[in-house]
Amino acid sequence: MGSSTIEVGEFLYDVTVNFTKVTEYGVTMQALLDARTPLPPAGARFDIAFEGSVRGPKLGGTVVGVDYLHARADRRIQLHIHAQITTDDGENIAFFADGIAVLQEGTTAAQLHENGTFMTASSRYLWLNQLQVWGQGTVDPLKGQVRIKAYAA
Repeated sequence: MGSSTIEVGEFLYDVTVNFTKVTEYGVTMQALLDARTPLPPAGARFDIAFEGSVRGPKLGGTVVGVDYLHARADRRIQLHIHAQITTDDGENIAFFADGIAVLQEGTTAAQLHENGTFMTASSRYLWLNQLQVWGQGTVDPLKGQVRIKAYAA
């Protein structure tokens, strides 16, 4: 699946993950989703544990991780993601991403925009260490599901 030649803008993979646990710190997820409920001036913190799959022409496997997100009082959500990808051939790859989620008016869905990097010592996947990844997708907090398409930046 690996390749050392990746073009800018090249599609890398789709990710679909489901929430496995939500840790709230004094503000409920429902308050975040309810546009009528103001968040505290300092915002709110949520730890969203997740697991799912990574599928693409150059990378495939499973992913588990946590998004340590900060919902700001202006309703912009800052992402801080740490995850482990286990490839279909058994290699482990560390993944880090940051970015934003923007709640959509009149719905509980949000648009996601994230920047990611990888780290591995696996000889088959060293090419990932050189990549910056741009992901775009959606999150449906009520279903607890995230879908992202990732491209080489």
